[in-house]
Amino acid sequence: MGMTYAHIYHTIPEGFTVPRSAPSNTASSRRATNVTLPEPLLRDARALGINLSQACERGLSAAVAEHRRALWLEQNRDAINAWNEHVAAHGLPLAGYRQF
Repeated sequence: MGMTYAHIYHTIPEGFTVPRSAPSNTASSRRATNVTLPEPLLRDARALGINLSQACERGLSAAVAEHRRALWLEQNRDAINAWNEHVAAHGLPLAGYRQF
């Protein structure tokens, strides 16, 4: 069990899956690749001193995270809907202890 999700394993209902984290970005796990970018954008980025590799990595990392999130929601839609129906029918389990 990784430490990333260690604090929530005891609360995950049956049928839920936990997305795996991306591999670390160490120098040994990096790989050169070709990327095609619009010339004006490339020219502006270079003029501003933007590190293209880091900028592309941040953008790609955000896109991967969003796709993983969407996939996780799709895979767990039935369990989420079942929980929402349970709460709608019975209320929150500890609602009587709320102080707000």
